[in-house]
Amino acid sequence: MKAAAYYLPAGLPRPVPEPDGLDAPYWEGTRAGELRVQRCRACRGWQWGPEWICHHCLAFDLEWAAVEPRGKIYSWERAHHPVHPALRGHAPYVVVLVELPHAGNVRMVGNLLGDPMQAVQIDAPVEAVFEAHDDATPPFTLVQWRVTR
Repeated sequence: MKAAAYYLPAGLPRPVPEPDGLDAPYWEGTRAGELRVQRCRACRGWQWGPEWICHHCLAFDLEWAAVEPRGKIYSWERAHHPVHPALRGHAPYVVVLVELPHAGNVRMVGNLLGDPMQAVQIDAPVEAVFEAHDDATPPFTLVQWRVTR
């Protein structure tokens, strides 16, 4: 699902792939509206964050796979203090740890869209929202999360 507007204010550092290229497939996926997660070709284990070696079997045979952009809230917090100067005046906001059942239950951190004072429920179903920043140089897309009912 594509985002209608930016969730966070302008002025934040833009995310870029690491210089070694390890996470480039993730960012390419977000631009294509896909959620990609690493998977080991040897043991078929899933992992997040990106690494050169499998967390399960220590093989160096990892691939990136598109996964269903749906999960459930595993944990959350309401941030009241800005972690960057651009966020002054934009708190609170809700940060969630999302568990992805279609990717071996790996967990990703992201913002929860909607009212920053909303009630947040553990195990609530969420879907990824792809927030394109086409006006940036170079363009990038963030993954935010929205509760589904």
